Amino acid sequence: MLIKLETFIKAPINICFDLSRSIDLQKIIAGDSREKVVDGTTSGLISLNECVIWEASYFGIKQRMIFKITEMGYPDHFIDEMIEGNMKILKHVHILKKENSGTLLVDHVEFESKFGIIGKVIDQIIVAKQLKKHLIERNHMIKQYAETEKWKGLINCED
Repeated sequence: MLIKLETFIKAPINICFDLSRSIDLQKIIAGDSREKVVDGTTSGLISLNECVIWEASYFGIKQRMIFKITEMGYPDHFIDEMIEGNMKILKHVHILKKENSGTLLVDHVEFESKFGIIGKVIDQIIVAKQLKKHLIERNHMIKQYAETEKWKGLINCED
């Protein structure tokens, strides 16, 4: 399955790019949820070929997921992929485009559960909804930080 989402942010592309790959912002987004970073790149900005390992509990099942940055072209795109975890495929393409007064953040997330036909049904009914909700929350937080001075506490960018 594929989820596509676009979010316009009134901020420079380099700030949006770095906030999109900030482990510290991801931890803020996770907040009180049962998601936590346990190994790999555990803070700062994740870069090409680096991994972050998350542990989370979904539907009462504890999971460990390893994500790797498999492609990066500063400041207009990067790709993170689950290389170990509960999904057969989870690939997130982050595309950033300069617009006249800001940046368009484009997300393409391809995913597929490991459980065949049952997995396809679960993907359509549950996973797609949860992933989209997470993306919307994540992008709202990136927007909130990028459009204010909050980003200065997480990243070191030049305007």
